[in-house]
Amino acid sequence: MKRLALLLAAFGFSFSTMTAANPSPAKTESIVLGGGCFWCTDAAYKLLPGVTHVTCGYAGGTERNPTYEEVCAHATGHAEVVKIDFDPAVVSLATVIDYFWAVHNPTQVGGQGGDQGPQYRSIILYADAAQKAAAEQSRAEAQKVFRDPITTEIVPLTKFWPAEGYHQDYFAKNPDAGYCRFVIAPKVGKLKAHLPAAK
Repeated sequence: MKRLALLLAAFGFSFSTMTAANPSPAKTESIVLGGGCFWCTDAAYKLLPGVTHVTCGYAGGTERNPTYEEVCAHATGHAEVVKIDFDPAVVSLATVIDYFWAVHNPTQVGGQGGDQGPQYRSIILYADAAQKAAAEQSRAEAQKVFRDPITTEIVPLTKFWPAEGYHQDYFAKNPDAGYCRFVIAPKVGKLKAHLPAAK
């Protein structure tokens, strides 16, 4: 809880900083991030004003058309990720990435919490040079808050593969499932408590 508050404070999360300085006509940008189980990351990003859609999927590996079972079997090299669509007139790319450090533990190696395996690694997959630069700058700032080294991979995105339908909006559709009640709900509750403009 203390680290979450420090991170959000360090990046100045407030409604004013989430709003782009020079609003432009409505358009959508996207970035692909992996921070452990994609059900958790999906639920966390749906709280951030300006995020218009989140899609769970797979990226960072070599297998074409991967399935959940193949990814879990470590047969693809892919990580569980989310593609975040956002309106840059409401929330900047920098803020979308800064928020990433608050929604998972980027210093953990081999997974997140009880979710262990390379598919749960911390990863940012950039689509262009601007996203790469923003990710590297944000990581450098976030490192000042963490005692241990950040292990997040920052790599080019080659292809995003949407996950199976039952993974989409999992927390919203299954709030009473054990994983949702005991893992996702507490995380969402903490984020809501520290994010002034949470939906």
